[in-house]
Amino acid sequence: MGSNGREAAMRAIIVSETGGPEVLVAHETEVPSAGPGELLVEAAAIGVNFIEIYQRQGVYSVPLPFTPGTEGAGTVIAVGDGVTEFAVGDRVATAGARGTYADQFVVSADQAVRVPEGIDLETAGALPLQGCTAHYLATSAARPAPAEGDTVLVHAGAGGVGLLLTQLLVAHGVRVLTTASTDEKRALSLTAGAIRSFAYDDFADGVREFTEGEGVSVVFDGVGLTTFDDSLRSLAVRGTLVLFGGASGQVPPFDLQRLNAGGSLMVTRPSLPHFMRSRDEVEWRYRELFEAIAAGTLQVRIGQRFVLADAADAHRALASRGTTGKLILVP
Repeated sequence: MGSNGREAAMRAIIVSETGGPEVLVAHETEVPSAGPGELLVEAAAIGVNFIEIYQRQGVYSVPLPFTPGTEGAGTVIAVGDGVTEFAVGDRVATAGARGTYADQFVVSADQAVRVPEGIDLETAGALPLQGCTAHYLATSAARPAPAEGDTVLVHAGAGGVGLLLTQLLVAHGVRVLTTASTDEKRALSLTAGAIRSFAYDDFADGVREFTEGEGVSVVFDGVGLTTFDDSLRSLAVRGTLVLFGGASGQVPPFDLQRLNAGGSLMVTRPSLPHFMRSRDEVEWRYRELFEAIAAGTLQVRIGQRFVLADAADAHRALASRGTTGKLILVP
């Protein structure tokens, strides 16, 4: 067992009551200990995600008081009993910690991965959730065939997942179309490798015209309610709709006969934990992501950085849906 790494106090964001961003308050609190099988990590970058907004609002019930956050990267400063695969000084990243809105956080060793040399910790802290989501979508949830000239549609192409997913698909030889809400976001999507980016109000017609009436083989849809019908309409015969989120609301039940009428279509509703079920799978996804970053084929866009004490401003920015890439907190 390594040293417990404890100090007198640290800063952490503590939510004592649910509500608006103003309930995210920085406090001085006791540094946690690394229990058996755990690591204590000095945070360098902390990912900000929509689930923390829902928890803060009370949409998702969390016992109060609590410190938000599951995603981050930093340096190991203590290891708990039974940990053999990590040591003090290792640089790690995770999407499965607890209370990462803090100077230090605790994570189970089996939920952490080592960050290779040459990759900075801000990039590593911005990568886990969106990067692994993009990876499982590109490699596992559907399998467009570059050899057959497959074209796919990625919604929210300038968002954190959209930018990463576009790059991963392009690197595999897939032609990517996207949607985005503004001219600026559509231009950003093109820099990630998309060959065309459409506004939301006419994307199905645009896709049909671009593909000469054929449609796309896969639609990756994290928007949900407002895009679902036109996503189905954008698909080629035997195409697949990968519905992986509901940023605009959840899709209500629908008549499965629509899939037959649309051309023997398929719909799947995946989520990240089902594609991270073993340590081998977790390490494979991170390894390919880190290798792509090192090779220069994958760039992680950090849209905005906020100091830890300004977590409320980070939540306001994320909720505005005007951001691109990833938002992070830095201690």
